Amino acid sequence: QVQLMESGGGSVQAGGSLRLSCSVSGFTYSSYCMVWFRQPPGKKREGVAAIDNDGRTNYLDAVSGRFIISQDHAKNTLYLQMNRLTPEESGMYFCAGERGGCPWTTVWLEYQYNYWGQGTPVTVSS
Repeated sequence: QVQLMESGGGSVQAGGSLRLSCSVSGFTYSSYCMVWFRQPPGKKREGVAAIDNDGRTNYLDAVSGRFIISQDHAKNTLYLQMNRLTPEESGMYFCAGERGGCPWTTVWLEYQYNYWGQGTPVTVSS
């Protein structure tokens, strides 16, 4: 059974940093895509960073240069380092995954991902 569990959310002032973690279990595919999504209050969920089994990455333009997605295979953990956060980036952050590598041209479409964590909240105050 695949389980994803996020942690690391919390409160930070604008301009600050947070590192989110996503612990993955039961996900034994050699080819996969892992994505971080976020959902601000009252808004739809959007993908912000993706990584595949070979370490190739892609970022939403709005976070490129500030967010870094990474993975530790030994720990079965996905990370999202978020820097220079803004209040508009408050919300729930989710990790999601799917086998078969990243469909780079449609990587932000959430329906493609069958495995999701419960989310971790991020609050950025001004």
